[in-house]
Amino acid sequence: MSALHKKFGSDYQVVTTTSSSHQKDKRRKRQRFVDKNGRCNVQHGNLGGETSRYLSDLFTTLVDLKWRWNLFIFILTYTVAWLFMASMWWVIAYIRGDLYRTHDEKYTPCVANVYNFPSAFLFFIETEATIGYGHRYITEKCPEGIILFLFQSILGSIVDAFLIGCMFIKMSQPKKRAETLMFSENAAISMRDGKLTLMFRVGNLRNSHMVSAQIRCKLLKSRQTPEGEFLPLDQLELDVGFSTGADQLFLVSPLTICHVIDTKSPFYELSQRSMQTEQFEIVVILEGIVETTGMTCQARTSYTEDEVLWGHRFFPVISLEEGFFKVDYSQFHATFEVPTPPYSAKEQDEALLMSSPLMAPSLCNSGEKNSSLDCLELLEDQESTTKLPAKVQKMTGRDGLPRKLLRMSSTTSEMTYSLGELPMKLQRISSVPGVSEEKQVSKTTKIATEAISKSVADFPPKLQRLAGGGGRMDGHLPPKLRKMNSDCFT
Repeated sequence: MSALHKKFGSDYQVVTTTSSSHQKDKRRKRQRFVDKNGRCNVQHGNLGGETSRYLSDLFTTLVDLKWRWNLFIFILTYTVAWLFMASMWWVIAYIRGDLYRTHDEKYTPCVANVYNFPSAFLFFIETEATIGYGHRYITEKCPEGIILFLFQSILGSIVDAFLIGCMFIKMSQPKKRAETLMFSENAAISMRDGKLTLMFRVGNLRNSHMVSAQIRCKLLKSRQTPEGEFLPLDQLELDVGFSTGADQLFLVSPLTICHVIDTKSPFYELSQRSMQTEQFEIVVILEGIVETTGMTCQARTSYTEDEVLWGHRFFPVISLEEGFFKVDYSQFHATFEVPTPPYSAKEQDEALLMSSPLMAPSLCNSGEKNSSLDCLELLEDQESTTKLPAKVQKMTGRDGLPRKLLRMSSTTSEMTYSLGELPMKLQRISSVPGVSEEKQVSKTTKIATEAISKSVADFPPKLQRLAGGGGRMDGHLPPKLRKMNSDCFT
């Protein structure tokens, strides 16, 4: 614990997610689509006449059966075949009368020393297993026995190939290889590289590698379409690096699989609070080729919403020893808490966009009827970090000026900007000689002068005396500045 605090800081806390049975009982129980061991909780019912399809693929049907049924069918098939063939040999001996002339040395039977059913059964076993003790054998004066012997050899080869092949395939199935592929008991959501990320861990307990290992994730969630159609267990794809190749794994040591929650993610609007009311299941599928057998193996697991930990990160399990890297699987499922905002990725993107200075043009262009003054007032309200004192705001602000004057001062720039967006033909029409710019400027100056003179009447008496004489407050200015002002007005 002290080493962890020393490495990650005092804000981090180790949480062992291999919870006790008491903590597991507190979890919300609900039906899973895929169990933690990868078994799918799906049963097919009301097949009707479709059950005959299973017999058309009898070999696959036998392989898919459980071991107890496989062993029962294996023993039953051999027992029935042996009893049937022993009965055939006994029938031949009975028809020829060999059972009653066993002690006649001058008589040549079909099968020597077969005088009852047990002896016929032993003869079949010796022939089928190619034991050949030499006491019982077929004579040349029994053509029906020769034909039965050929039929027995062909039938025995077929039964051996079918049943032994079925048992071999079932024993060599790569399902047991999936038992040595581990998944973390919980998934975690935290910040990684500045983005909200869903993470879980996979590991391989064997030294033999999984060739061409690939991982996929599916989100199972019921939803209703805008047309009113209800889709139970709708499957959505979770990107775990398909575009970048990160889904192709080199599974030598435990790896942390990441799904970045962005605008394309189904979890874009998922927050810590909304996750408490959501119901979903994340199905993880790991596929690869077993290095020793060359057969394809698939391992599966799933995570429900109560198995996704918000604000957690997996504990590191790889350490560098003398000459090799050591993996500590005792910490494979362990996580520790990290500072993570409880907001969704969508809310974080909106907050980042509002705080960005590049948001100003988009705010002003969002409304078609907003003037430049309205945009200016909107930006001044949002920029709370640049607030000035009250006295400075009175000196530099626009509170004393009429709104009409400020609107007119922005019309010229707005007209110039709007002309740039018009087609070239309309720009030529708007700039014809009949409408001179001097008339527009003089009209604007006249209106501005009237607004200033009207606003002077609202000033205090002392300011009105300073503003007397032409309406310009330049009586106390130096001569050089007065000359500059007079040049600007003339």
